[in-house]
Amino acid sequence: MKSLNLKCRAKINLSIDVLGKRADSYHLVEMIMQSIDLYDNVNIEEIKTGIIIECNNKNVPTDSTNIAYKAADFIKQKFNINKGVKITINKNIPVAAGLAGGSTNAAAVLVGLNKKWDLQLTQEELMELGLKLGADVPFCILGGAAVARGIGEELTKTKNLENVKILICKPDILVSTKWVYQNLDMNNVSKRPNTGNILNNLEKNDVQALAYNMANVLESVTENKYVQIKQIKKKMIEHKALGSMMSGSGPTVFGIFDSLDYAQMAKEELKQLYEQTYLVNTYKGGIEIEG
Repeated sequence: MKSLNLKCRAKINLSIDVLGKRADSYHLVEMIMQSIDLYDNVNIEEIKTGIIIECNNKNVPTDSTNIAYKAADFIKQKFNINKGVKITINKNIPVAAGLAGGSTNAAAVLVGLNKKWDLQLTQEELMELGLKLGADVPFCILGGAAVARGIGEELTKTKNLENVKILICKPDILVSTKWVYQNLDMNNVSKRPNTGNILNNLEKNDVQALAYNMANVLESVTENKYVQIKQIKKKMIEHKALGSMMSGSGPTVFGIFDSLDYAQMAKEELKQLYEQTYLVNTYKGGIEIEG
């Protein structure tokens, strides 16, 4: 088989709530995730032996610490595959941004190797394997929109936001997810999401109500340290975004728009300040095999 090309999408969080903490210190969450049409291209090529990772972004590791490498190694060991694989990642999704950029690469490797090596795994089986690599990997395989509970591994598919314009802006800062959760004090959270209300908004495709009801409790930590996050949110609202919020543990901020003109104006202004600014649509699927 020739090399395989895949598109793997980023995600945003329409809500994040923290419900408690397990005995092993993992936080119990309830959040709604939505795929967006900002994607990396992953090329998978069979080689004689070993695992090679190449990437156009110097901030992405190309050794065994890369989650895409771990996905390939996991598949090779689990199914006793004695062939090698070269994985080339063309990065468009910002790195360490709260957009599941690494997780979606791992998801692409699982989906791609399942096809290339004819493992005949179902989507559900691939998602189960993905969970062993990271909590966001199963969602990246599933795609669309879903509620995540537990530590993020319990997924319930829900209606997708249909063709909604999303402006993405990542400031030039790095945020540690571990640090955010360690410093989360629920007593300092001013707004918690009502998941039922947001799901109802999704079912009705009521974008304005959904944008109003969005909430991310992790903002209470990240915003206090990085003033850029508040500034970007403010700028998006000034340009008529229906709502603006931080995705994941940050630092990426997104805005939901119902006007392409307003979204374009916001993009042009923010792009002058932050290079990693993108205007995309919501997306209804998961990993896409090209060709």
